[in-house]
Amino acid sequence: MKTPTLLLVCLLFFYSVSAQEQDADRPKIGVVLSGGGAKGLAHIGVLKVLEEAGIKVDYIGGTSMGAIVGGLYAAGYSATELDSIFNSLDADALIQDYTPRGSKNFFEKRNDELYALALPFKDFKLGFPTAISKGLYNYTTVNRLTDHVRHIRDFDCLPIPFVCIATDIETGEEVVLRNGVLPDAILASGAFPSLYYPVEIDGRLLIDGGVTNNYPIEEVRKMGADIIIGVDVQDGLKDRTQIKGATGVLVQINNYQMIKKMEEKRKATDIYIKPDISSYTVISFDEGQQIIDEGEESARMILESLKALGTGSPVERKPIQATDSVLVEKFNITGLNNYTKSYVIGKLNFKPGTKISYEKFTQGISNLNATQNFNSISYCFDEGANGDILSLKLTENPVNRYLKFGLHYDGLYKSGVLVNLTQKKLLKRNDVASLDVILGDNFRYMFNYYIDNGFHISYGLRSALNNFNRNLDADLTAGELAGQLGISSVNVDFTDHTQQAYIQTIFAQKFMLGGGLELKHLKIKSETITDNEFNVFDNSDYFSAYTYLKFDSYDNRYFPDEGWFFAGEAKWYLSSSNYTGMFTPFSMVKAEMGTAKRLRRNITFEFQAETGLTVGEETVNFFDFVLGGYGYYMINNFRHFYGYDFLSISGNSYLKAMGTLDWEFVRKNHLNVSANFANIGENLFEEGEILSIPQYSGYAVGYGMETIIGPIEIKHSWSPETNKHHTWFSVGFWF
Repeated sequence: MKTPTLLLVCLLFFYSVSAQEQDADRPKIGVVLSGGGAKGLAHIGVLKVLEEAGIKVDYIGGTSMGAIVGGLYAAGYSATELDSIFNSLDADALIQDYTPRGSKNFFEKRNDELYALALPFKDFKLGFPTAISKGLYNYTTVNRLTDHVRHIRDFDCLPIPFVCIATDIETGEEVVLRNGVLPDAILASGAFPSLYYPVEIDGRLLIDGGVTNNYPIEEVRKMGADIIIGVDVQDGLKDRTQIKGATGVLVQINNYQMIKKMEEKRKATDIYIKPDISSYTVISFDEGQQIIDEGEESARMILESLKALGTGSPVERKPIQATDSVLVEKFNITGLNNYTKSYVIGKLNFKPGTKISYEKFTQGISNLNATQNFNSISYCFDEGANGDILSLKLTENPVNRYLKFGLHYDGLYKSGVLVNLTQKKLLKRNDVASLDVILGDNFRYMFNYYIDNGFHISYGLRSALNNFNRNLDADLTAGELAGQLGISSVNVDFTDHTQQAYIQTIFAQKFMLGGGLELKHLKIKSETITDNEFNVFDNSDYFSAYTYLKFDSYDNRYFPDEGWFFAGEAKWYLSSSNYTGMFTPFSMVKAEMGTAKRLRRNITFEFQAETGLTVGEETVNFFDFVLGGYGYYMINNFRHFYGYDFLSISGNSYLKAMGTLDWEFVRKNHLNVSANFANIGENLFEEGEILSIPQYSGYAVGYGMETIIGPIEIKHSWSPETNKHHTWFSVGFWF
């Protein structure tokens, strides 16, 4: 037994020494990957062919997208894995800031679903954002992908030694990155000017390395490479007909010096590969698979030459086994001046000493980003005694005042231009003051002052003015006067002026519970009734107390694919100035819920139900539930209803259900069909008629397009009860 064992050990030792000698004798292969934005995805196709040819890469270096692909390859991913990774990413999110809706609290959701444009406003001067995107989606994605090497700070210690290039934005100097936090380094190298915010490393503010060295062949030679395989995805100089947009101009400027340098660098490259990707741009991420295929095709054309450098069999890299959680022993947070550590931890929603899933950790970072209080968020994990130390580096946003703009049109309020002034830290550290002024056919405004205490009790004041002019059912506006005057409809000027003071708390980012006091002034009059005794239907102040509960996990407010929504409110009308002389205290309860479910990749079904009732001896018909129309901002108890014109049917109790089937036939373009049914009338709950066969029904077909100013929609609806058809247009976010 001993002899065979000894023989086996000797054979293994001989094989190991022989393999080491053979490996030592072979030339060291270095790979250089140039920058080129989305064109750099071609590098993945080239790497796939190198693996097929049996080429073992000893060193790899890159710039910009070449640094991102090269850094992940150096971290241990195979080219096939990189292909799958990049095809699973959101192409839009790679270019512009993407914060999942679930990461935003209710105030932040409203902010993103109301304004088309936000500009910093400092020292009474308008500014413009430093860049389109902070690149947080890219940052969290790369951090997650490099989790298995998160403790490595020397890039020579990665599975493949790695180097990348960035540019100091203040000095214009080339910065060679061989150590540090890997995600920080490769994303600094890819921080394309005006597209992504600069990245700060060791006190230096860094941008795209392509500005100074877009093809770092010298650095890869210094690492010890004997043979250089270079992949060049850079653009050549374009004429005026080929330069498109701001990014095209920047690329052209950057290419002036790069092209001059490339002739010499190309001669120094042993195997030079230049994929034919001239028809793509630096932001063609939505065509990523085609670009990868072009890279593969270009390398396959010289496959036989590549095989001469290979080992004789395809390279097989061990699949990366990603962990799903991390134990955060403690926090090390830097960069705070105006916000407290507890505020940050509250947004992260986990505490030190917690084992947390990466999904929840990324959610916490997204929550922090959604506040818009930080210009940059970077982090890394260092080894601790009993887990990892989370080092979180924040740069606070120095701008706390913004001008925001919106645009909307609907058939009720008509056209409106929204101008907003938002001021953070007006009186206290955590407060926000926001004033919306809507100019157009109907002047409106909303002022909101809110002290955001995160998950603790928060406080707010709100003031709003809404008004419109419309032909309405006489029973809704004139009440008993309708019969006396012998009219069925009347043209009215409706004015609602509301003041509220409230408290609320938010938990799990999706729930909001609150209550407050309200003073509402209603004035409803008609200029078409000449008798001054009858032309003002109400001119009263109403004082009430209310409470509410909201839950919102929809992924999109207007075209949801998944999630749930619930909103419930109870209100007690306690007193009134009683212009009509008919007021007695009463209460009102209403609730609505909805859920959306993706049936197939681009087909979604949404179901909604809502109900409401008033309780009291006498109720005010001006607060009745009113159904009809679509596309307008719903105040009080006005509700959308297909098949009937704006504010057509009313009652003090109602039950409504609606279903919508939505088909996103082209990205951000929707075709949908809807059906809604309702019972509405007087005291339907008391009479037991609320669940009877629906009195009212309506159907609609529509087209909607998601745009920067909000949804642009056209809806055609009809009702079998009236045989009437209505077509509505709605442009922009509802306000």
